[in-house]
Amino acid sequence: MIVATAELAEHRGAVSMVDGGFDPLHPGHVRYFREAAALGLPVLCNVSSDDYVSIKHPPLLTQAERGAVIDAFRDIHLVHLSQTDTASVLEALRPRYYVKGGDWAGRLPEREMAVCREHGIEPVFLDTVLDSSSRIVSALAARLALDPRP
Repeated sequence: MIVATAELAEHRGAVSMVDGGFDPLHPGHVRYFREAAALGLPVLCNVSSDDYVSIKHPPLLTQAERGAVIDAFRDIHLVHLSQTDTASVLEALRPRYYVKGGDWAGRLPEREMAVCREHGIEPVFLDTVLDSSSRIVSALAARLALDPRP
């Protein structure tokens, strides 16, 4: 179910939050969602904006398309299409757990960590990193440069 920003407070303390660009989705994301769900709470997936994804590469799917695909995953209970930074979403939602891949341990932005400390949100780092969307896009671009079939 897609939830609006105004509805986030209704889920305070009752969900685990995962977030990212998810463009493209890959098996590491599936594992990330599954392990977040294993924490025992419904999982809210905060989907980054197209502007955020554009910092890394041109979006392959729009935010709405990415949200619709993620909403179909059985381990995802709620989807939020973010138009702001993650710290602002954490402030509004105040999930029980803020779940990230292990590659984020020790390098979450300070503002996100401050919101977590202020509101008792527990950061959880999962060892689920199997790939990177940016790496997949770079590899595809390199392949297309070698074989630019229409």
